[in-house]
Amino acid sequence: MKQNLLPAFRLTLVLLLVCCLIYPALVWAGAQLAPAGGQGETISHKGRVVGYDNLGQNFTRPDYFQGRPSAVDYNAAGSAGSNKGPSNPEYLAAVQARLDTFLVQNPGVTKAQVPAELLTASGSGLDPHLSPAAAAVQVARVAKARNLDTAKVQALVAQHTEHSVLGPDRVNVLRLNVALDELAARR
Repeated sequence: MKQNLLPAFRLTLVLLLVCCLIYPALVWAGAQLAPAGGQGETISHKGRVVGYDNLGQNFTRPDYFQGRPSAVDYNAAGSAGSNKGPSNPEYLAAVQARLDTFLVQNPGVTKAQVPAELLTASGSGLDPHLSPAAAAVQVARVAKARNLDTAKVQALVAQHTEHSVLGPDRVNVLRLNVALDELAARR
């Protein structure tokens, strides 16, 4: 029995040391190399923090670009997807309701023009980005609501499109909406 207890006790101590001290210390040290020391990058407007670069927000006003829907109402403490399959009646009803609302808010846009990302929640429920196509389909509504030339709003979308070598191009919705507010302030 002693020959089994002593190695088990040693293994327990080694794993406690590795899992509870060394690994967390390495993760913390790596986070210090990230922007803002791993605390998340904030976005400010008029001297006040309006959000975080990596967290989606709910924009419902017609003069703002709307982001991807959230299964957790944009609550960062409860990041999750809906866990409902594509044939679930509740899920299908939610997607249809989002589509109907989007089409009413964006006259002139057809069902075929609406990217799926504007109707379905992301896996985390907190995705802050849209594809350039999902932003482009909202340009006419935003331009009309802000009484801006459509070309200016399209140019703003193009300026805020992040190009990636490893993934698809994307637009940070909060940064785009802050730029819209700054453009309105200059007028």
